[in-house]
Amino acid sequence: MNQLDLNNRTAIVTGGASGIGEATVRRMISSGANVVIWDVQTDKFKKFEKESQCIQVDMASEEAVYQALEVTLKSHSKIDILVNSAGINGVNEPLKDYPTEIWKHVIDVNLIGVFLACRAVVPHMLHNSYGRIVNLSSVAGKEGNPTASAYSAAKAGVIALTRSLGKELATTGVLVNAVTPTTVDTPILEQVSQSHIDYMKSKIPMGRLGTAEELASLIAWLCTEDCSFSTAAVFDASGGRTTY
Repeated sequence: MNQLDLNNRTAIVTGGASGIGEATVRRMISSGANVVIWDVQTDKFKKFEKESQCIQVDMASEEAVYQALEVTLKSHSKIDILVNSAGINGVNEPLKDYPTEIWKHVIDVNLIGVFLACRAVVPHMLHNSYGRIVNLSSVAGKEGNPTASAYSAAKAGVIALTRSLGKELATTGVLVNAVTPTTVDTPILEQVSQSHIDYMKSKIPMGRLGTAEELASLIAWLCTEDCSFSTAAVFDASGGRTTY
């Protein structure tokens, strides 16, 4: 593992209790960061009790996000890093059959949640003239996956939000970037049909799924001072799938 310098940095990782978020938490801890996990999955908090502060947060709730921020700031004097990795898949259905409430919920968690976290944390980063924000999007946000209209739309929104906010903050010392993975082998695949997994895997030139650790390495680098001239950018991690 290559060494990254995140010493004395305080990071919030949403969705940090499992999957790519968990791998990112562990990579950041190994690089010296103090990590606070915001996640709704309280049953997974115990494994972090000696390493990270864990706060239960429904990322679709504005009130919950600001309460989590208040709790975080009681334990940490500053926030240097925000990684938005919380997300859900929804269901795999043709758009004509997609339940409206599930569609809205996917947007609320995957897009509105990113907006809420950024809006809550950015003022504190601006106060210190330093910050790194990494938003987890998806290849689906670039290409649009069939039978995944809500997920694809939400992740496309994350890309646009990242570009917009990154340009707003470009001269402030707060950098905002997105990562667009293809299918990654994590527990979230339990929400997806095997046929849909096979379809997504067939699109990857490398012929395999990504790993959470591979994504965590990229995310962690984007959170370092070494990443100093990239903002409003989208970093691909798709095994060769995307061409733009």
